[in-house]
Amino acid sequence: MTGSSAGFRSIEGAAAGAANQAGTAGSCAAGGGRAAMAALALLLLAGLFSPAEAAAVVARVDLSSQRMTVSVNGVPRYSWAVSTARRGYVTPTGVYRPQRLYREYYSRKYYNSPMPYSIFYSGGYAIHGSYAVNQLGAPASHGCIRLHPSSAATLYSLVRTYGRGNTAIVITR
Repeated sequence: MTGSSAGFRSIEGAAAGAANQAGTAGSCAAGGGRAAMAALALLLLAGLFSPAEAAAVVARVDLSSQRMTVSVNGVPRYSWAVSTARRGYVTPTGVYRPQRLYREYYSRKYYNSPMPYSIFYSGGYAIHGSYAVNQLGAPASHGCIRLHPSSAATLYSLVRTYGRGNTAIVITR
């Protein structure tokens, strides 16, 4: 991925620059509407941005560091400890969009365990709150991405506010 040393990139600024280069008026920040969206579409097609970078909310999970960073509109806002798959289980890597959201959910597969603020992103895999907060920061799950309940509530609220289609979940090793 290209961008700043922090790994985040301003979509609005690049879209505005592309709109100006294309000879159209307006920018996302100034409410340029269609011209800015067209410029963003051109950047996506040109491969300058990935769909994840174009999302308003991007939750990046680094399996090796057991951390999630969340950016909103290209600005890093949160960094939280997570727990992902322990030995013998897998947390899939890739770029995902949220599929289903549940304020309260209980695992049908694992002992009716509570999964507050669940954001399912691939089949049975979800980001959710966990009351086993002492395990955060180390692999401990059956494959889901566990967060502190208050962090899960914050992420859940962001996804509800900005929409599933404007949210990307990026999981890397």
